[in-house]
Amino acid sequence: MSKSTVANSKVPRSEIPSFAVVGHPNKGKSSVVSTLARNDQIAISMQSGTTMVSETFDITIGNAHYQLVDTPGFQRPRKVLAWLKAHNPTADKRRECVIAFLNDETCQQQYVDEIELLKPIIAGAAILYVVDGSRPYSAEYEAEMEILRWTGQPTMALINPILNDDYVPNWQAALGQYFSVVRVFDAVKADIEQHIELLQAFAAIHQPWQSQLSAIINAFEQETSHQVFQSCFIAAQLLEEMTAYQTTQKALSKAQAQTLKPVLEKQFYDWMRRREKNALDEMQMVYRHHQLARQDKALALPDDLFDTQKWYGWGLSKKQLTSVAGITGAAAGGALDLAVAGHSFMLGAIGGGIVGSTAAWLGADKLASSKIKGLPMGGYEARLGPIGSKNFPYVILARFIYMFSQLKQRNHAQRGEVELDEIGLEPLLDKLDSEKKKAIYVALDRLSRQKSVDDLPDTLAPLFKLID
Repeated sequence: MSKSTVANSKVPRSEIPSFAVVGHPNKGKSSVVSTLARNDQIAISMQSGTTMVSETFDITIGNAHYQLVDTPGFQRPRKVLAWLKAHNPTADKRRECVIAFLNDETCQQQYVDEIELLKPIIAGAAILYVVDGSRPYSAEYEAEMEILRWTGQPTMALINPILNDDYVPNWQAALGQYFSVVRVFDAVKADIEQHIELLQAFAAIHQPWQSQLSAIINAFEQETSHQVFQSCFIAAQLLEEMTAYQTTQKALSKAQAQTLKPVLEKQFYDWMRRREKNALDEMQMVYRHHQLARQDKALALPDDLFDTQKWYGWGLSKKQLTSVAGITGAAAGGALDLAVAGHSFMLGAIGGGIVGSTAAWLGADKLASSKIKGLPMGGYEARLGPIGSKNFPYVILARFIYMFSQLKQRNHAQRGEVELDEIGLEPLLDKLDSEKKKAIYVALDRLSRQKSVDDLPDTLAPLFKLID
């Protein structure tokens, strides 16, 4: 192995805050990095040694910037500590002793992992030492902690309860003797607030970074608000396009136009499925879940268009739809349409009211109206859509908000897939004050009639802000 040289102790640390995540193998270091970097593209594995070399991640939030360094785990800490002690330095020379260790050719060959994890620390990174709170504390970790103390860098210990928190108190008692700050931090469940708390704690113990870390905290808070608005904007576009969508096909004769109906239906509902999927993909990128697998139960049209059990699980109930009709000024003659237009081309099997025999005479075209019209220049045009059901915008919005709730709260260290499942809008709408609720009712009623809505993202925003 070729000889490498690291910065000596007289080189000032970078003004950019940098954190090296270190510890024993397989204690969740990469999960911590993935969470703090808000990046699900970082490799995570239950096998030791997933991280072979130190990798630096530049995190830019607005105009703020900091770095996270994912490092290999300690492999031979007792022998490394023995090497350091053999040089018998005084306390004021311990950092220089660590630098000598890093620059020693023999050490570079024998202690590859320790060299990799110590280099960014000596270069100026602060230390985030990660342990597993579900495993017992033992003295073998003391060599690691002592080596880190010799570097002279600011330190924080994170107790990651991978399976349970049975041994957290023991770890807190031991780590408090070595580290300035000790925090319990579940790498797979921690939210943005806990992330901010870590930055605040470091700002308190390391004054040179206080202004930079304060800027990062402010940037995180601004980004969170911006992500909510971006999601509202995506939802507004989705609602406007799906409620207005129709598909057409020209034909030479009326009979030919009639035969085109199955083709148009396939085009229509394929487009609906793709459009919703694209919107969910777009929101997923807003929250930087690049690797997240979704199990979208696709928009589908069952044989029985009038199986209302499924529809009401997403949109509004018959009672609520009737109430909304009065609030929005819908015509009294539309009451039956509100009650029975719950066709189950949505998803999920849940309990609910069944319309019954009154649905039978409404006809299959009630969901998406079809029409054949003659053209001025000759021939005919077959047309399908748009969907005019009052409940349709509520169903689309409910599905989108469900996925929004999953992405907003999802930690980037989680690797399981998300399944799109039922959520009713009624309980959420009932939390809004009457004016905000009425504005949403009016907006969705206009969309169901293919009317434009001014400032739709702003109208929807209060509903999205309820998700926590």
